[in-house]
Amino acid sequence: MAELLSADDRAAHLPALGETGWAAVPGKDAIRKILKFRNFSEAWGFMSRAALVAEKLNHHPEWKNVYNVVDVTLTTHDCHGLSPLDIELAKAMDRMAASADVQRNHGEPVMSLCEMRAKPA
Repeated sequence: MAELLSADDRAAHLPALGETGWAAVPGKDAIRKILKFRNFSEAWGFMSRAALVAEKLNHHPEWKNVYNVVDVTLTTHDCHGLSPLDIELAKAMDRMAASADVQRNHGEPVMSLCEMRAKPA
């Protein structure tokens, strides 16, 4: 079973992840990042690479994909909060998604390219 991140580990790792676009999830001990790729193929490629790392770690993200957008939340379910596994997976995802744009304001609607291009009815 994974251990929750200590206060020292949180102070050491979370600010740097915040600089790359990871943010706290209100009401949950978790971090979230919204990545926007150039197209669906790049988004799917990122998810495939991230899935291989997640499987190797035996630690799997909560995520959603709509066209070019991948919305990722990391938390460790067996300890009900952030663990070192979340930090390791977040850093690996950051390396794999270096070319993606990051939506830093999680309060605004998340829109994929196809939604933005759609004409209002």
